Amino acid sequence: MQRVSCIDIGTVTARLAVADVDDGRVMRLAKQSTIVDLGEGLSASGRICEAAKGRLLSCVDGYLAAARAAMAPLVCCTLTSAARDAENSQEVLEGLAERGLEAQVIPGEVEGMLTLLGIAQDFPGEPVLIADNGGGSTEFALGSLENGTLDVAFVRSIDVGCRRVTERFLSERESGIPSEQELAAAHEFAADLFAPISGLLAEADVRPERLVACGGTVTSLVAMRDKLEPYDSSRVHLHELSLADVETLESELAAKSVAERAEMAGLQAKRAPVILGGAVGVSEILRATGFDKLTVSESDLLFGLTLTTAAAAAGEKSPVGWNPALSQLC
Repeated sequence: MQRVSCIDIGTVTARLAVADVDDGRVMRLAKQSTIVDLGEGLSASGRICEAAKGRLLSCVDGYLAAARAAMAPLVCCTLTSAARDAENSQEVLEGLAERGLEAQVIPGEVEGMLTLLGIAQDFPGEPVLIADNGGGSTEFALGSLENGTLDVAFVRSIDVGCRRVTERFLSERESGIPSEQELAAAHEFAADLFAPISGLLAEADVRPERLVACGGTVTSLVAMRDKLEPYDSSRVHLHELSLADVETLESELAAKSVAERAEMAGLQAKRAPVILGGAVGVSEILRATGFDKLTVSESDLLFGLTLTTAAAAAGEKSPVGWNPALSQLC
């Protein structure tokens, strides 16, 4: 049995998982998620701002303390879209190195395979199309998990995410209520970039039986639809979200200010500024893939990263062909 900890640093959230892994089975001991908004202002400036860097490093300090308290000897730390885009990502990596972390900025294709690995645990032997709708990008992957081996038909990372869409199209007005033209432009942007996915699906040798999506937007949309207060993972994980659900919620969100969105049942207040941009992305994911509904999963990149980290700690072959850097904790 391997006890490992993983830190996933995205454009909007930073997350920690501490887990025991035994023969491919993950027994999660602790999971934390914090909205640090690393991508704040990135679309305009091309840089990670000092405030965002400070929020992240403070968050990581807490995560490392939690991992040590759980007696996890090793940690893997990865960064995704915001760090891929920012011209000053090295400053963040240096801050993490000062804390003993050999952090890695992973390509979108690796991000997609790790997410597929995590999600496919719930659908063994079934071809699934996954979409990881994040803050700066969306990763699509088609494949299946057969006897512990991941068979991947394609992986594609596309620069559409809730923070990116918000900053490009939906944040000009002080109220946060977009015009019809701004909302239409956001949809057009996402639809254009997602358009190649239909071609990849048509060319693939396997046909997915379902679309499974993960990320803070889809989990929030389910929680909002069902007015979950407090959040209840058992009522979100593997539950369905239809295109009609998303369109209804988008209409409600578009008519409200950011402050009013923050008061909506089921939504974290800190996610209010970007949830409309996320809803735009999710609706266009459904249209691009030809599904009228999706299954929401919480077994995402962090789950796949945990499995891959445990394999590396045990000296085993990586299940996704990418080897994580492990840092010693205790």
